[in-house]
Amino acid sequence: MTRLSDLKREEMSAEQGRIHDEITNGPRGVVQGPLKVWLHSPSLADRAQKLGQFVRFDSSLEPRLTELAIMVTGRYWTAQFEWHVHRGFALKAGLSEAVINALRDRQTPTFERRDEQVVYDFAMALHQHKKVSDSVYKAAVDELGEVTVVDLVGVLGYYTLISMTINAFEVPLPDGVEPELD
Repeated sequence: MTRLSDLKREEMSAEQGRIHDEITNGPRGVVQGPLKVWLHSPSLADRAQKLGQFVRFDSSLEPRLTELAIMVTGRYWTAQFEWHVHRGFALKAGLSEAVINALRDRQTPTFERRDEQVVYDFAMALHQHKKVSDSVYKAAVDELGEVTVVDLVGVLGYYTLISMTINAFEVPLPDGVEPELD
């Protein structure tokens, strides 16, 4: 059970309702998980959901790499809701089942594509060590370019906020879904 009650659309303030409608009419199409939590703070919800729309749908990272960064972050934080929601998106974007399962099991995946290895190494270094080494940074810039590395940090930071929200407010999995992460 989430620590905050779900706001019903008819009970929302004008600002909450505007943000709710903006989300449902945007590429997500639904207000769920941490977005429901953020609606309790409309100013945060408004700004965060706009950043989320950019990092997920409009950044310079291709969807496969965005989803890899999201999966690494969701696993790092053991954010069950995020993992569940993005597993299907990651598969659809072209991330292999083997990579997803390795991440789930806290194993280092074997990557067939160099760009995936680079994103994984960068994400893991930043999460685990709170910085990236010169060699990891250079590999990322060489493979992805500077703009895409900046966008990658944006994805990692945004999904850290998502994961923290999920964990702090105990955002539940959908009914009937069992946790996949230990």
